[in-house]
Amino acid sequence: MRFGLKTAPQHTTWPDMLAVWQAADEIELFESAWTFDHFYPIFTDDISGPCLEGWVTTTALAQATRRIRVGVLVTGMPYRHPALLANMAAALDIVSGGRLELGIGAGWNEVEAKAYGINLHPTLTERFDAFDEACEAIIGLLTNETTTFSGRYVQLEDAYCNPKPVQRPHPPICIGGQGERRTLRSVARFAQHWNYPGGPVEQFAAKLDVLRAHCADLGRDPNEITVSTHLRGSPAEVVDQAKRYADAGLDLGIVYLQPPHTPDVLDELATALEPLR
Repeated sequence: MRFGLKTAPQHTTWPDMLAVWQAADEIELFESAWTFDHFYPIFTDDISGPCLEGWVTTTALAQATRRIRVGVLVTGMPYRHPALLANMAAALDIVSGGRLELGIGAGWNEVEAKAYGINLHPTLTERFDAFDEACEAIIGLLTNETTTFSGRYVQLEDAYCNPKPVQRPHPPICIGGQGERRTLRSVARFAQHWNYPGGPVEQFAAKLDVLRAHCADLGRDPNEITVSTHLRGSPAEVVDQAKRYADAGLDLGIVYLQPPHTPDVLDELATALEPLR
């Protein structure tokens, strides 16, 4: 198994996050580091608390590191026009020296969307139709000299996205979520990485079987897709979760660090996880 870490940029400070990422950059076990894409803190009663914007924060952290791969797990597609996001991704891949993992998802946070007037689309069908169109448009922009796209939700006409990213044909796309009918089919169509948000290992195994079935329908080799999830808790708890998920087919365990963030936890984590690498 491979390992990464995630520092949600909520209820924390920039110096604390920076210290964790720079320390992780020196520890070979951690191959990637991630933030998230929310404007309000999530899974807390205090939504008024501090929450750094994910893409700006990740870009700054990329510049402060040299080895570790970087990404936003995952970007809410409704928050930015797909053409804007494609240009952001190309720029971050360039300034990081080809270390971007492009995490994207259909979006779900109705509280912050309502507060900011962001359209999540009134039905899940529309939301996922818009997501699939955006995926096609982004891939076109990152790979083609010009892109024309005529969808219901996305329209592009001879659109440029230059310069292109370092990673060709484009940075690996990570789609997060677990919906069997739409999300996992989108993973099979567009992604090189699927992130299962978390839950019982048995549920993960069942979802992985669904993903493999979608790949078979589309003629895609499921082994082309990295499979990850979040690991939470003490080092012993993280190791136990990692072992159980590995037996079920997990490739990448992303340790979700809780604030207050401190690099002091990383050496113990790395030592505990090393035998599983």
